[in-house]
Amino acid sequence: MPDKYHTGTKDEHFDLVSVPYHALQSAACCETYLNDAEQAGDSDLTQFFQEVKSQNQNLAERAKQLLAQRTEQLVAH
Repeated sequence: MPDKYHTGTKDEHFDLVSVPYHALQSAACCETYLNDAEQAGDSDLTQFFQEVKSQNQNLAERAKQLLAQRTEQLVAH
């Protein structure tokens, strides 16, 4: 079955490349949300958006590590 985006790349590879992009994009958005919460003096929201940002950064790192491992495996074959 052809991949969903007709990129010539397997779906699982495309997906793995997409995760860091979207996770880091979300982390960048959270910076704005953090600033808004801080300006409003809302410590609960500030903490929440910091957690979301951190989780997205961690997900991006995990995806980059998996991508590096998979790249090494592809090159080795």
